[in-house]
Amino acid sequence: MTGRFYVTTPIYYVNGAPHIGHAYTSIAADIVARFHRLCGDEVFFLTGTDEHGQKVEQAAQTAGEAPQAFTDRISADFRNMADAMNVSYDDFIRTTEPRHIAGAQAVWEKVAANGDIYLGAYEGWYALRDEAFYNEDEITTRPDGAKVAPTGAPVEWMREPSYFFRLSAYEDRLLELYEKHPDFIGPVGRRNEIVSFVKQGLRDLSVSRTSFKWGVPVPGDADHVMYVWFDALTNYLTALGYPDVDAPRMKFWPANLHIVGKDIARFHTVYWPAFLMAAGIDLPDMVFSNGWWTVEGEKMSKSLGNVIDPRDLVKEFGVDPVRFFLMREVPFGGDSDLSRRSLINRLNVELANDLGNLGQRTLSLIARNCGGILPAQGKHTEADAHLLGQAAVLPDVMKAQIARVALTDALEEAWKLIRACNAYIDHQAPWALKKTDPERMADVLRVLADALRSIATVLQPYIPESMDKMLTQLGVEPDERDFDALEMPLPAGRELPKPEGIFPRFVEPEAGEAK
Repeated sequence: MTGRFYVTTPIYYVNGAPHIGHAYTSIAADIVARFHRLCGDEVFFLTGTDEHGQKVEQAAQTAGEAPQAFTDRISADFRNMADAMNVSYDDFIRTTEPRHIAGAQAVWEKVAANGDIYLGAYEGWYALRDEAFYNEDEITTRPDGAKVAPTGAPVEWMREPSYFFRLSAYEDRLLELYEKHPDFIGPVGRRNEIVSFVKQGLRDLSVSRTSFKWGVPVPGDADHVMYVWFDALTNYLTALGYPDVDAPRMKFWPANLHIVGKDIARFHTVYWPAFLMAAGIDLPDMVFSNGWWTVEGEKMSKSLGNVIDPRDLVKEFGVDPVRFFLMREVPFGGDSDLSRRSLINRLNVELANDLGNLGQRTLSLIARNCGGILPAQGKHTEADAHLLGQAAVLPDVMKAQIARVALTDALEEAWKLIRACNAYIDHQAPWALKKTDPERMADVLRVLADALRSIATVLQPYIPESMDKMLTQLGVEPDERDFDALEMPLPAGRELPKPEGIFPRFVEPEAGEAK
């Protein structure tokens, strides 16, 4: 039985250009979306851009542009990045769109009608860089006397009229949520941080500003614009058509999975569920936060000049090798380092040697020794049955890993089978069987073709273009590429196209050569 699955990226803040961290989160969500489509689920996959707030207004001023023109340009760049990384989103939401503004105001009105928004004055520490308010006990003073937030962002003391959300009233309900639904926050380390934060006590949250105008107007009070996080978080609803609860897309709510960077986990696991509780709206199932990327061991920063545009990597290495590396290098959820040497090593050892060479050897032997015709399934030896048994359970094993957003672990399950196939082909030596036992040779090649089909099918979410080529070379038709189709063996006698290498080895250019 298939179901529905709704997965989101965060909406990316448009005060700067997209970088490798944005691509990482988008690719992760894309893998989950593609995997669920292969399961036969009806999937809705949302990404987009967060375009309001003081930081955006100031970035537009610095660029000498009107805020709307600035956000139009940067938002288009984020969409281009998603397309360049082959991210298969179903919708791209912008918080400056009328549909979003109307939906955000509707959520505000629901929360206000519940008595959880009141007018007061905000006085406290505010970090413009984070668009976040911080408590006194979270502020530290640097040796130069500057006060900073836990993120290192400078803070300033602010006082202005503000509407407040009664966040303090939801402390117990949030702790109950975390206890009854431990999978609501992932990974476990992040969950522990959030639980600890909430147990320290929650203060009511300032949810409007009067010191600038670039935001969603507060319903009934045009002097105020919504706090950017109240506005932004509602995108997951507004893209579905909220407040029209009968909109066709509303069938996807509640979201199954929000994937976010760890720096915004608090907003998604404390503020967001509290807002939804106050509005009487069902909560999402899971918020999973990924780690940060360093570059050659250094934190990414404009001053160091090491901020990586993922599109530059794609131009040099190809989209699938980049997607593969980002998901393979470090278990998803932890921090990772982008090393050129590691990327090339993953490409050459695991893609070119392990998988590419396995496919090339198998398909070349079928082309040369079987006339390019897929052999029939023969009698299975114990070794054959063991390998095919591994292949048969691979989709279900990976489903379990994907369900807990263990994207790197799921990839390793596929590589276990790839390594087993390479050991099998070396041990069976079908090239030698050509002379001694051609019937057995055909059986071995068919076992390898069937195992490769399983591998290529489950790897489609990770490296879609490459696996499309491999499945085509294996004679798998476009309507035979989901998990259900693996239950039906390919008919013997199918003519296979001429095999071609899919993963060329990457050779570093010599000094002075153009890359």
